[in-house]
Amino acid sequence: MGNGEVRVRGIAARAGGWSARHRWAAVGVWLLFVVLTMGIGSAMGSVEVKDSDQLKGETSAAAHIVEEAGIEEPAGETVLIQAKDDATRATDPAFRAAVADVMQAVERTGKVADVTSPYDTRTISKDGRSALVQFDVRGASDTAGERIEPVLKAVADVQKEHGSLRIEEIGGASMMKTFDDAFGDDFQKAEYSAVPVALGILLIAFGAVVAALLPVALAITAIVATMGLMAIVSHVIPMSDTANSVMLLVGLAVGVDYCLFYLRREREERAAGRDAQAALRVAAATSGRAIIVSGVTVCVAMAGMLFTGLAEFEAMGLASLMVVAVAMVGSVTVLPALLSLLGGRVEKGRIPFLHPDKRRKNGRAGGDGSESRFWNAVLRVVLAKPALSLVVATGALLAVAAPALGMKTQNLTLDQEFGDSLPIVQTYNRVNEAFPGGSEPAEVVVKAKDINAPEVRAALADFKEEAVASGASRGPVEIKVHDAQDVAFVYVPLVGGSDQDKAGASLDKLRDEVRPATLGKVEGVEAPVTGQVAGNQDFNDQLVGSVVPVFAFVVVFAFVLMLLSFRSLTIAATSIVLNLLSVGAAYGILVAVFQHGWGASLVGAEGVGAIITWLPLFLFVILFGLSMDYHVFVVSRIREARLRGRTTKEAIRHGVVTTAGVVTSAAVIMVAVFAIFGTLSMQSMKQMGVGLAAAVLIDATIIRGVLLPAVMALLGERNWYLPKWLNRLPDLTHDESPEPEPVSSAGRDARDERVRV
Repeated sequence: MGNGEVRVRGIAARAGGWSARHRWAAVGVWLLFVVLTMGIGSAMGSVEVKDSDQLKGETSAAAHIVEEAGIEEPAGETVLIQAKDDATRATDPAFRAAVADVMQAVERTGKVADVTSPYDTRTISKDGRSALVQFDVRGASDTAGERIEPVLKAVADVQKEHGSLRIEEIGGASMMKTFDDAFGDDFQKAEYSAVPVALGILLIAFGAVVAALLPVALAITAIVATMGLMAIVSHVIPMSDTANSVMLLVGLAVGVDYCLFYLRREREERAAGRDAQAALRVAAATSGRAIIVSGVTVCVAMAGMLFTGLAEFEAMGLASLMVVAVAMVGSVTVLPALLSLLGGRVEKGRIPFLHPDKRRKNGRAGGDGSESRFWNAVLRVVLAKPALSLVVATGALLAVAAPALGMKTQNLTLDQEFGDSLPIVQTYNRVNEAFPGGSEPAEVVVKAKDINAPEVRAALADFKEEAVASGASRGPVEIKVHDAQDVAFVYVPLVGGSDQDKAGASLDKLRDEVRPATLGKVEGVEAPVTGQVAGNQDFNDQLVGSVVPVFAFVVVFAFVLMLLSFRSLTIAATSIVLNLLSVGAAYGILVAVFQHGWGASLVGAEGVGAIITWLPLFLFVILFGLSMDYHVFVVSRIREARLRGRTTKEAIRHGVVTTAGVVTSAAVIMVAVFAIFGTLSMQSMKQMGVGLAAAVLIDATIIRGVLLPAVMALLGERNWYLPKWLNRLPDLTHDESPEPEPVSSAGRDARDERVRV
């Protein structure tokens, strides 16, 4: 059988073969798919996650009552008027004049309603130095930030006239505008810079412009197609802005990685002596299969988020799952077609000193048929003393992971999230100091058959009185009644303010003691307690309850997929253990930096003191999926070499060093993209970026370069152990590709051997 005659089996091989033979049809179908999904998605529009769907429990119940009543809660704003000295009091004439000026100024803008005086609502601090003017912003609350600018300017003008007082505005609308102004460009720059960074790394990896552009182009088209799919799917499962950002991040990372694996294998086969057709078929059957195994594993991991019951997580999981699936399909279908169309032109735009041919001539490490000198040196040590290497590497990772045992998770407060970089954060702290819980009151949504019935009115009055008497609040407790809808809102400032633990204790007292003793005694009355503190607590409770099911689902299904893909109980078990070590080390780094502050100044994370609640579960799911990229790719090459007849140790060495170039390039791209998010000002995004970047770096170096070969060297032939009773499992493995003969001076003649793939 000649060089170009390659017999194949398997989905990836058949897909690659069909695409290569029908290249224009494959490219056309892909472009049509991208255009149609984006067009249909744009026409249908996207459905956002509703407040009532965000959480289960009381927070969701309260949101449902408000939605069913058709009440549009406006964005509330507060102006703090505070004496700068200890002598001035809110009862002084100058202070009263400032309050009157603020009320008149905001009313003149025509943008506000229900302006209340602190002398009527008794929103004057205990020490008499501070007072709050409160009002609502006209129009929809979710767009209030776009209309608040004239009000902010009016308040700033009053501040200029009263220099002895501190006059500052805070609220949902002003915070929305401040954050959009401060961090909107921040996010945009991060998303825009990710593509050039990935392209730059690919230019170094491939040394040719066309070869570098292919992965980026396919990743971008996969992202565009997924955006359309997200809009379509959102009519069944609502989506969110956060899901969109995560989709972009994951889509770029895996889309580029999958194409990189495929391209480098095709290039390697050509460099080793195959003709273009045979090289493409081998790449389709080997790297193509690894991409499918990896992609399915990532999709399964992402699907774990659907078990949380949290709308935001479900949206992120589904969006990530879709972009990985689209990128996977594109890599094994349209990429072979493009490579077949381009042929040798894929090497167009060669960059001096970076192209693999140049590196081989100079005797440097490369990824296309040459082996990495660095990893050769590392592997010599690891394979010579695998037990010692295993102990040292495992010990190092466990030491890094150790801080995770004391992990403290919480929803970050405003000052934790943004530090003191924004003036509004300082205002937030001053309001909380003067009025504990005033900036984030609990909100009791009371629904009755007749909200004005005497027993309901009496229960509301009792609740208001008991909330303060119980110590849950220092007041003032406000009640706002909507007669037409038979709904009332009770706003209760919680003792504890921005201290999450103390505010949580006050909330529990309100829910478990005050409500049953008052509103709970009236038949037919519903009174769920919501608000920011309540929402955080409900979110935490639900998240904690979903940890075990999500972990179990991801681990079990990943194990089964690895078992079917490699038909080895040992490979499946070790892959799970190694991935867990990688995730544990990432947790340890997060806790060390953001909770304990070790090296926090290097990433701008001083004084955070906690890990945001949603991150550990999110990182586990994302990292467990992404780690499989490298694991499947490296183990597949080791298995190929072993099936060719090499000894286990030689197969390990060959598999690791020949994949070192592509794994390094892929890891550098992922680390660079994730690290961009680590530069953002929001601590939650910074934690996500640092955690992902650290885990990928550890995974691509210590795990794949030291621990994996050490474990496999110690296990020897037991790596391929499969009990007889499992032989009936479906066979999803691929056979090895034949190894071409070395290129002779007379020409490139490969061995006459069948490629069983």
